[in-house]
Amino acid sequence: TMILEHADFTIPVGKNAEFEEAIGRGIATVVSQAKGFRDARVHRGIESPERYVLTIHWDTLENHTVDFRGGPLFPAWRAIVGQYFARPPVVEHFDQVIAHG
Repeated sequence: TMILEHADFTIPVGKNAEFEEAIGRGIATVVSQAKGFRDARVHRGIESPERYVLTIHWDTLENHTVDFRGGPLFPAWRAIVGQYFARPPVVEHFDQVIAHG
């Protein structure tokens, strides 16, 4: 079954446009090349515009935790987006239990 990665980012005030360009570029050029990558979405907080949620669907948990995080693509990803982190991201993984629509 497919796994959902949920990453919660907080960036410095006033860096939204730069971060959005960087994360879009990072997904398109690096993350999308990873084994088991399915799709990605980025959402910006309405009440907290410096907060972003990235969701990525992976074929397996290991595709994210071992293949991507342990491989050569992860440092390239962090080089693109890491400079915008106001604090370390919070990353969790989820199994789908219900789908509707």
